[in-house]
Amino acid sequence: MTSTVHSRPRARLWRTAPPADLRGFHRSVPGYAPTRLIELPQLAEELGAERVWVKEEAARYGLPAFKMLGAGYAIARALTARLEGAPGAPDLREASDAVLSLEEIRERISETGVCELVAATDGNHGRAVARTAAMLGLAARIFTPVGISAEAVAAIRGEGAEVAELESDYDEVVAHAAREAAGGGSLLVQDTSWEGYEDIPAWIVDGYGTVLTEAYGQLSERGAPAPTLVTAPTGVGAFAEAVVRHSRSLTDGAAPHVLAVEPSAAPSLTASLLAGRPVTVETGTTIMAGLNCGTPAAASWPVLHAGVDLAAVVTDEETARAVVDLEAVGVDAGPCGAASLAGVRLLHARRLLPEGARILLLSTEGRSANPLPVELREAVGLPEAGLAAGPAAGREAEAAAGREAVGPAVDG
Repeated sequence: MTSTVHSRPRARLWRTAPPADLRGFHRSVPGYAPTRLIELPQLAEELGAERVWVKEEAARYGLPAFKMLGAGYAIARALTARLEGAPGAPDLREASDAVLSLEEIRERISETGVCELVAATDGNHGRAVARTAAMLGLAARIFTPVGISAEAVAAIRGEGAEVAELESDYDEVVAHAAREAAGGGSLLVQDTSWEGYEDIPAWIVDGYGTVLTEAYGQLSERGAPAPTLVTAPTGVGAFAEAVVRHSRSLTDGAAPHVLAVEPSAAPSLTASLLAGRPVTVETGTTIMAGLNCGTPAAASWPVLHAGVDLAAVVTDEETARAVVDLEAVGVDAGPCGAASLAGVRLLHARRLLPEGARILLLSTEGRSANPLPVELREAVGLPEAGLAAGPAAGREAEAAAGREAVGPAVDG
């Protein structure tokens, strides 16, 4: 599939209950700090928008992606349930909302009966699970599909995890991880869901919501108006579900557009929206490794179907250009994060972006999480060929971005 946009105006009218604000839990995790929110007037001018902001998830708990927000909370909630439940295998649905901190759980980890965490990943999720395992004193086994970068695999191993690379696509690796975790002492931590495995993925979605509550809080602190369009880089759909739940629960004014962005190598949500039901697509190779998923998460699908009003499918070339252009103005965005800009640019090119829009680009990873291949970087041009006119302009834009930042201006 080449670049395309699917518009579903009625989905903007759907409403849901406000999600829980989990910033209290996330502040309890060592290393917490809000990530940067950067305003980019250069992009606003290019797109004919009133305002453009980027939420830069390039340095979250020292990792170059946002995934610890979901994995850390879901693991804590699952283990809290075991500590609060009766002996034996507890029903995780009975967990209370009072989640123990990771430090408190580590002190009682032997009582949980869990010896290792198991996950399938195409990069960032697996590293977040491995980091949380290390914080709890647990082992971690992480399974990966073909096509993820050597740097991503090395980073997961660097967290102390055992990594097995399988000659399979993402969906098959997820099934393999589930089988491996079936024995006693293992806890499967997956951000996609299927019948009989819904709780931990739902808690991961809850954790992801902090990206939104943090961003809107930062906007409010500045006295800035609310966005009229929010982007959601989309793989299995867990993060997109968090974006929809937040956006469709707002009561002040009209709800923002929600733009889901997928790679042309794996447009599973777009195909499902067109079919009106979840479908599986054959995946290919893409630089957007974290979005290379062939099937929407079963538990996320009803929310995505109800609340996603715009879906864009972008190519690797469009996304690589976005990586380079964002780098030129001081934003650290890897391909999955830069897909947000590629999707909005596609809307603009198709005349589907309203004049004067206020756009919140959610950039879910930094460049170090998923480095852009050299040959593709060369094909789209050096940073000075992007939005900033040369290295000096790039440095000036980065300085301006730092002045606009809320939270530490650090590299991922």
